[in-house]
Amino acid sequence: MKLFKHPEWRRPQRVLAQTFHKLTLGLSLLIAASTLLPAHAAVQTLDHIVAIVNDEVITRQELARRYQEVVRNLSRQNTPLPSREALEKQLLERMVTELALQQHARSTGIRVDPAQVERALQRIAAQNKLDLAGLVAALEKEGQSLDSMRNTIRNELLIARARERDVDNRISVSDAEIEGYLQTQVQQGMETEYDFAHILVTVPENASPEQIQARRARAEDILAQLAAGADFAQLSASHSDAANALQGGAFGWRASGKIPVLFADALKPLQPGQVSPLLKSSNGFHILKLNDKRGLDATLSVTQTHARHILIKTNELTAEADARNRLLQLKERIDNGVKFDELARLHSEDASASKGGDLGWINPGDTVPDFEKAMNALQPGEVSAPVQSPFGWHLIQVLERRDQDVTQERQKLMARQAIRERKGEEAFQDWVRQIRDSAYVELRPLD
Repeated sequence: MKLFKHPEWRRPQRVLAQTFHKLTLGLSLLIAASTLLPAHAAVQTLDHIVAIVNDEVITRQELARRYQEVVRNLSRQNTPLPSREALEKQLLERMVTELALQQHARSTGIRVDPAQVERALQRIAAQNKLDLAGLVAALEKEGQSLDSMRNTIRNELLIARARERDVDNRISVSDAEIEGYLQTQVQQGMETEYDFAHILVTVPENASPEQIQARRARAEDILAQLAAGADFAQLSASHSDAANALQGGAFGWRASGKIPVLFADALKPLQPGQVSPLLKSSNGFHILKLNDKRGLDATLSVTQTHARHILIKTNELTAEADARNRLLQLKERIDNGVKFDELARLHSEDASASKGGDLGWINPGDTVPDFEKAMNALQPGEVSAPVQSPFGWHLIQVLERRDQDVTQERQKLMARQAIRERKGEEAFQDWVRQIRDSAYVELRPLD
């Protein structure tokens, strides 16, 4: 079965979903954790600049607030705390990189719609079983404000959109790569899925031999500490340069095809609990710890939905209320006998407009959650009320449903996604390093 190309709104929003998950998890931990902190986590009263990143600064109090949040999270996860000096150094480097990425996004024209920030806030509140007032109370209890959370969400979305534009959207996967991937899986038997953690010591772009040797020595020292029984999550929090360092370096479950070949080859001979030897890539030096592994069953039968839609996007010229009202008028015309496909050709702002809004057969998980939930609630022939998604407002009509064995299609789709994720992760690390290395950074004493 030939794979369709996903229109923009239909692509799985992995980056944004991970962002919302991280924010939601962070809030859950803050709400659950005790308000009492270790004595060494007290906020310092005097403020001064600890880093300059291009034309912006990071202050001591900003670092202290971030430090408190991380200490709460690590304590909640029962991760042994590194020394304050090591954790603050690691955290400051993380804040510098994040600020450089935010600056890059803003300087290249990326903006975040305030309405999207508010939707994210509402989603976070709902996932924590709170209304907005409850969310405000929970934040105030932890010494935070709603405005600070809005700012955090806005910055996360800035980076996510920059990554999507500069990295993810530039990755292509050929049919030949998919066929090669599937042939490899057949030769190797059932694909393996790994639960593992990761420590990264980056090497700057165009590094000198002396710099490379210094970074290698740092990585070898970490490996020696692990061999002596040191805690992997603690060393990740204090020494790793990876984006997930403060989560103990945890990747969770990943299929072998969705991780770099370097990682898959290193994890294959390991038993749960074992640590890999030092691995070298273009990004730097890696150390992996295998937590568990399991096989994957590729056979799948699903209920597919044949649907079509009309999309009105929101932007500076089209407000949320205007888009919704336009769709209400179109729905009234459909209810009075005007054909859905004719109105889709004239009014829809999606790539499917030329086909009367026809999206073909849709598998579970193909669409964003808001769209899928509304679509699944419709009977064949029924037209929805206006439905909001991250891409705008939709009218949805379900044409028919069927149960379908999608094993082959699923295998090709999973192969495409696995190759994209593998390429994307490698390209993302390169992108972050290039932006960090190109920024003017001045680090100052913390005390």
